Amino acid sequence: IMVHSTLALSLLLIAVTSNLAMAIKKEKRAPQTLSRGWGDEITWVQTYEEGLYQAKKSNKPLMVIHHLEDCQYCQALKKAFAENEEIQEMAQNNFIMLNLMHETTDKNLSPDGQYVPRIMFVDPSLTVRADITGRYSNRLYTYEPQDMMFLIENMKKALRLIQTEL
Repeated sequence: IMVHSTLALSLLLIAVTSNLAMAIKKEKRAPQTLSRGWGDEITWVQTYEEGLYQAKKSNKPLMVIHHLEDCQYCQALKKAFAENEEIQEMAQNNFIMLNLMHETTDKNLSPDGQYVPRIMFVDPSLTVRADITGRYSNRLYTYEPQDMMFLIENMKKALRLIQTEL
């Protein structure tokens, strides 16, 4: 009987510890799921509504990145975005960040269509900044990997516009 209960106890312990290990692993991996590769050091909000709330509360602009997993342009942009230290640092410190793989119900976030990738800024006053655009007239809010300096300028513009308009 002693052997039997010892075996049962050790099996129970193994089960508990492997579940615990999985829970700990999950805990550590949590930010990665929301970052989806756009920057693991950045704190990402989960929904557009949460983003608006945080933007208003913190007085920081919200940056919304629309993308899709199977879009090669999105993947290329994501890589350039994640590797750019200045963008990562600004995103981490000065913006509320959201990346979405689905459309929002807010039509203001698709003023010229629902294409990806698309990056838009929303002011803490909850105004979508349709005036902060990329370089392409056919898709106003798209950026390409070589446009990171342009995106940095637009991020600075989003920050500057808050300060002047409050």
